[in-house]
Formats: sequence, C-alpha cells, structure tokens
Amino acid sequence: MGAGLAGLAWAARASAQAPPMAAPYAPVADPTATLLKPSQWQLLQETLDQAPTHGFAPGEFTPAGMADKLMAADAATRADGGRLLIGAVLRYAKAVKAGRLAPDAFLNDWGLRPLPYDPGPEFIRAVAEDRLAAWLAALPPPYSGYQALRRALVAWRASVAPATGATWRPIPVGKALSADNRADPRIGDLRRNLAVYGYAVDPAATGWDAALTEAVIQFQKRHGLSAEGVVGKTTLEALNVSPEARERQIIANLERWRWLPPTLPRDRMQVNIVAGLLTLFQADQPVLSMRAVAGKVGNETPMLQSMVHSVVLNPPWNVPAGIAAKELFPKGSAYLARNGFRVIDGRLQQRPGPTSALGRLKFDFLNPYAVYLHDTPSQSTFARDDRLASHGCVRLQNPRALAKALFKADPVWTPDAIEAGIAAGTTRRVPLPEQVAVFLLYWTAFAGSDGQINFRADRYGWDELLLKLIARGQGLRT
Repeated sequence: MGAGLAGLAWAARASAQAPPMAAPYAPVADPTATLLKPSQWQLLQETLDQAPTHGFAPGEFTPAGMADKLMAADAATRADGGRLLIGAVLRYAKAVKAGRLAPDAFLNDWGLRPLPYDPGPEFIRAVAEDRLAAWLAALPPPYSGYQALRRALVAWRASVAPATGATWRPIPVGKALSADNRADPRIGDLRRNLAVYGYAVDPAATGWDAALTEAVIQFQKRHGLSAEGVVGKTTLEALNVSPEARERQIIANLERWRWLPPTLPRDRMQVNIVAGLLTLFQADQPVLSMRAVAGKVGNETPMLQSMVHSVVLNPPWNVPAGIAAKELFPKGSAYLARNGFRVIDGRLQQRPGPTSALGRLKFDFLNPYAVYLHDTPSQSTFARDDRLASHGCVRLQNPRALAKALFKADPVWTPDAIEAGIAAGTTRRVPLPEQVAVFLLYWTAFAGSDGQINFRADRYGWDELLLKLIARGQGLRT
C-alpha cells in the first residue's frame, strides 16, 4: 500500500475509534494513541476554507456531504466525515505544494516540472509530533512572489470582481484615444473600465483630463507598454482583456510557482520570457537587470532550469537545419557570403564577428532544447513592448555587463580581460569560476516592486491551456 493510501487507512481506522461526540472536531485516537486534537480538526477545515485564496475553486477538494457527516449525531457517520476531511486536506496539500497537473499532461516546452510529492507520511508525522499547523503553513511555495500574487488574487476578488457585472465592457476599436480627441464617446468607456480596475479616475466624469492621462500611464506601466498616456492599439487590446480573464491569469501563474524547486539558489539568473526581462541575483538580491528578446509564437522559448557553465567569446552560429532551409538558403549565395555564412560538413555556419546573429557573447547551459542566452547585433527589438522575436534562444540587451558580473570574483577574467578577449576576435570558451543557475520562466501576472499586480499578454496561450488541462483533470468545467 502506498504511503498516501496508508495515511488514509490510518485516518479511517482512527476515525472509527472515535467516541460519541457532540461537536464535529472531537479527539480521534490512532492505534498508537496519538491524538488529533479538536483544534487540529478545526485547523483542517479552516485550511480547506482558505484554499480559494491560493487560486483553487471553492470546494475543489471537498467531497459532497462531508460537512453534514462531520455534524451528524451518529458516531460512525462522523468518523466517515473525518476520514473524508483528512482525504480532502491531503489532496489540497499535494495540489498546493506540487500543482495539479498530471506529469503526462505537461507540454514538452514546459521543462520546469515539480518534484513528485506524497503528503500522507508527512501528515501522519505532523499529527504525531503536534506540528500540524507548521506543516500546513509550509506547503505553499515559500517565495515572496507567490505570496504577493496570492494577496493580489484576494484583493482582485474583493475589489475588481464585484465592480464588473454590467459595469465593465470592451471598448470599441477605433482611432487612438488621447487628450487630442476629447469628444470621442469611447472616453466614457475608458473611464469606466479604468475605474473598475482600481485606477483613480471618476467614471461619471466626461471628457479627457489630467487624471485620466495619469491613469492610462499607470495602466501602461503595469502592462509592460510604452507609457505615453495615449490609448493606441496595444493598450486597447490590454484594456479589453476582461477582469475574469485577468483573474484566470493570476491563478495560472500561482500554479506555475508550484513547479519551482523548494529553494532557489542564492546566485541565479531569471528570465521572464513574456515580459522580456533578465534579472541577475547574487546573494539572493537583484544586482543587474536588462531587457531580453525571447522566442516568437511558433518558436516558443521553453520554461526550464539549468546551470550556466561557460561563456563563449566571439561564438560562431551553427545554424539549425530548419532555419537554414527555410530562411537563409533561399536568400542566395551572395547574401550568405556577404553575411559571413559558410557550409561545413553540410551544415550552415556563420563566422563570428560584429554581424553574427550571436553577437560577441554566448552563455551556455545544458538543456534538451538547444537554447542559450546570447548577444545580438539587432538592437532595435529591445525598444519594443512585445519582445518575442527570436527562434527560441534569449537575446540580451547588455551581455557584456552580465559576463563581467558573472566573472566578478575571477582574478584572471577581469572586465578588461573580457574586453580584450572579445576584441581579439577569436572564438574562446571560458568556464565560469562557479556555475550559476538559470531559470526561464513564463510570468504573465506578477507583483511589482510596489506591490501592484502587473500583467503581460499571454502570447503563447499557455495560461489558458494550463487551466484547461487542470480543469479536465479535476473534472471541473473548462
């Protein structure tokens, strides 16, 4: 019998021995005389009551009739209710710690996977050692980002959701909205929707004023858009995502937090794929941040974790066969020669140099997707709001700063030595003094440094797909 089933069997045996009780949370003794105290029964129920604050559906883990059985006058019925309650808490524990997605339901590109988890043995020990509250509190991801997103979900449901109803509705498509067209009737729709989302505008006012400009700017900042105070096409698209859809984004991102390891390395790189941002942490503090360009739709950058082991100075680009056949060979031999391409053993390679697609630096880490971080001569893409444009690798806006930060403690590869190595023009692989963890993550909803919830467009469609897969597995309506 598996450990989880053994725990349930223990709970069933213990519940069957419960004496007649007038309250639903009376003591229950197991065969070793360990007591599940009345306060612990209450704690189990309160934990399930709080499950929706973690993004779970109300009653998702609770079987029908459990509450009535816990309150029944018959001892055997109450014992059955106690067994159901423990089973519900174990299902919750597994979901909040390791997520709800079955291992075979992950997309191949979702290379970040939670560790298997069976809560049964831990539950039994927590009860036996009278530390049930501590065990339950330690189940969710132990990260400030998760807790901030959880708080954002509670606040969203308390403020935004009740204000929607007939109040929020999509703004019709048209020319850009700004102070230059104060008579546009859609300004009223804009005011109303911004007010629903909690921005400081008067929904009953008319026309365009300074408060509306500031609200639009704040909305644009929180959605990764150019903060110009003008509602153009991309801002209108973000405004027309319904509050219900935004709530689902928060829930999907809470789920992905559960795929992270129990602890994060203190030195690490994190790339938010959809936000187009790399952050370097040293001693668990952010020390460097830069814009990044990740994979376009159809060439999605995978979620993964690995270790950056080396930096390649002046890397050649060994072009993947598919890219060579579809995008480069059709341009002709003159184009290829002009841009430093050559064929080696049937494979197309671009020589290192200032026009190389990999730029002057490449950061290597083991992964099954053949992706890496690298420099690029194409700098204009970094100025875009939507920076999904690569074939799957991650281009960096300031790779030299990253290389110098990674070699900060190396007495040989000083900043000057790195610059000299690049200037030499020869290809050279330089191992890092210590490997550094790298995480490629897909965060479409996250709390900013000011605690405000930020959103990004679900360009890959991974939010909705994840929630549909979960709902299908749980028997919930998609």
